[in-house]
Amino acid sequence: MAKKLTKKAEIVSKFNKKQISTIYEQIASVIRDARAKVIRTVDTTMVHTYWYIGKYIVEEEQLGKTRAGYGKYLLLELSNKLTAEFGKGFSLTTLEYARKFYKVYGVEKPHALREGSEKLPFHQNLAWIHYRALMREDRKTIRDFYEAEAIKNCWSGRELERQMDSLLFERLTKSKNKKGLMKLANKGHEIVKPEDAIKDPVILEFLDLPEAHKLIESKLEEALINNMQKFLIELGKGFAFVARQKRLTLDGQHFYADLVMYNTILHAYTTIDLKTKPLTHADLGQMQLYVNYFDMEITTPGDNPTIGLILCTRKSDKMVKYFFKEKDRKIFASKYQFHLPTEQELEIELKKEINEFKYKLKRGNQ
Repeated sequence: MAKKLTKKAEIVSKFNKKQISTIYEQIASVIRDARAKVIRTVDTTMVHTYWYIGKYIVEEEQLGKTRAGYGKYLLLELSNKLTAEFGKGFSLTTLEYARKFYKVYGVEKPHALREGSEKLPFHQNLAWIHYRALMREDRKTIRDFYEAEAIKNCWSGRELERQMDSLLFERLTKSKNKKGLMKLANKGHEIVKPEDAIKDPVILEFLDLPEAHKLIESKLEEALINNMQKFLIELGKGFAFVARQKRLTLDGQHFYADLVMYNTILHAYTTIDLKTKPLTHADLGQMQLYVNYFDMEITTPGDNPTIGLILCTRKSDKMVKYFFKEKDRKIFASKYQFHLPTEQELEIELKKEINEFKYKLKRGNQ
């Protein structure tokens, strides 16, 4: 018996924990990939199915378009028959979505291909939940933007819904001219210069916090750290977390940058200061100190100049304008809010931006 135990111990010793862990990860990776492929296959098949359902419904309605109420009658009858045979998934609402899906991604798109073609006019990485969200937007330009962003950023259906609910397109277009709007719609959000990476306002509804005047900055910072993944998605492309309360020492005095990010697209550090009050000139001066310190002490060859972002309850574009020269501006202020914006709120902000732009043009022509 003792010899058997000794032999078993020798066998176990050959496969130490590290080796077992390595084998486990290899097997687990295969299983995860297999499951992901199954899910993608199911999603793709569902999208194809609803597209063809919509196609047959639209074509039949076109044949019976002279008959009043034929479309509604057709959907009700189909819903009852399909549900009886195949179960859930073919409600009247679902069939209405399928019909709209074909009209948007079949009838409206001239490159829609015939049945049996391997290439249909929608993207294989978008599931039915994505297309249901996209079809809520009737404006093609904006719908194309969200479709491009969902594909490029691998957004889940829920994340796409959140970005649409937060009016991402409207927030990004506030300072864009007509050419910039078309580029945004056709290519999605591209980051070339620091201001491209800044959103205004920044929407933090996922923190589930009270309004800012009831907060202290440390609580806001802690909430952002605890929700870092969602915060990085809201900040946008290229941001990676570097540090919290980064200490900067000058002549024995210590200063602390609330959050430090690195933007991998702009190749630049981004220091973020959190304020639970309106922007002040002292905030801008403090951020200028942080940015200069990073540029002189922390950046390395290959890094671009540091970006500073102050998140506050109310910003002042004029204060920022008079504090910094526009041509070398790398410090920005954005308002943050704990609720999803309404179109009316953004419309007010947009009008302010337009008026300021017109004023600049007028001054430039004098």
